[in-house]
Amino acid sequence: MKKILFTACFVALGATAADAASVWTGKASYYGGRGRTASGGHVGALTAAHRSLPFGTHLRVTNLRNRRSVVVTVNDRGPFVRGRIVDVSTGAANALGFRSAGIAPVRVEVVSR
Repeated sequence: MKKILFTACFVALGATAADAASVWTGKASYYGGRGRTASGGHVGALTAAHRSLPFGTHLRVTNLRNRRSVVVTVNDRGPFVRGRIVDVSTGAANALGFRSAGIAPVRVEVVSR
């Protein structure tokens, strides 16, 4: 009985911690191209790739260099480069003003799940 109770408490605490961690700061890059994404869709004008957030999650991504922000929808998995927290589409990179640089320091926050 104690093992089951301990497991239930651990799972509940893990869910609470995950909900509290809805803002991240790190590096963003951009991607583009043709073909299907992990969700079965296509790379859109304002889409993003994230390692673990559910598809359809809306994120506000803010470029910390110029304070531009845009809301994107997660529809792919990635980035798969160490040190990066999100990949945004080419259109989102243009809106954020870092397409020519390729990488930018960003703040990412969950708008809706």
